[in-house]
Amino acid sequence: MKIAIIGGTGVYDPRILENTREDVVLTPYGMAAVKVGAYHGQEIAFMARHGVEHSVPPHLVNYRANIWALRKLGVERIIATAAVGSVNPQMKAGDFVITDDFLDFTKTRVYTFFEGGDQGVVHTDFTQPYCPQVRSTLVQAARELGIPAHDGGVYACMEGPRFETPAEIRMVAKLGGDLVGMTNVPEVVLAHELGLCYGLIAMVTNQAAGISPTPLTHQEVLDIMAQNGKNLRRLAMRTIELLPPARSCGCGSAGGPVSL
Repeated sequence: MKIAIIGGTGVYDPRILENTREDVVLTPYGMAAVKVGAYHGQEIAFMARHGVEHSVPPHLVNYRANIWALRKLGVERIIATAAVGSVNPQMKAGDFVITDDFLDFTKTRVYTFFEGGDQGVVHTDFTQPYCPQVRSTLVQAARELGIPAHDGGVYACMEGPRFETPAEIRMVAKLGGDLVGMTNVPEVVLAHELGLCYGLIAMVTNQAAGISPTPLTHQEVLDIMAQNGKNLRRLAMRTIELLPPARSCGCGSAGGPVSL
């Protein structure tokens, strides 16, 4: 099992996978539920970030247990999805963005596996926070399928669960952010620390606060995700088909001294 999909808001069921089963993986950080199924002869893991009933808010997701569980199952590559608001007027509702960098504005989350002790002090390089091989394959898959997708974008991760204020959105824009969301950090950080390839498909569901002419609601997020869910699944699964068996990105050597 080398590839996993992490489904964000609106993506709770793998659907395309066959002969699915649910595994519960015990980790040092708690239990993590993973669905496992087959696609084109490959065993694929699927994890619903917020739970199948969307019962876990973004600031309470057990990110360490989730990423540890996938690594324990043998996963090397993660394709994640996330619903985002847009700060960039060129990135409109319904657009896909293959992110290439992030800004972290979270406040209370545990975002590392490296906490000193026997491991020592570990500083992980984040010059390329998202796997270049997975990213390029996502872009290639989108072009082949005729699905509009922006090649690159900066994801600003906010604490949540509230939406951002107009002043916060102006701040993000001035700092170079294109998108706002509540889940990608620490998820991408933890994956990187364990030497996993990680690519994100961000789907724009709304213009951010102060840009949108109407108040933000969770329902509009769900509505846009429902409209574009089919393309999101097509993009993820075509990417799996196109990914070469061997990794050539260097992500595997980026991780620190972790014993599973």
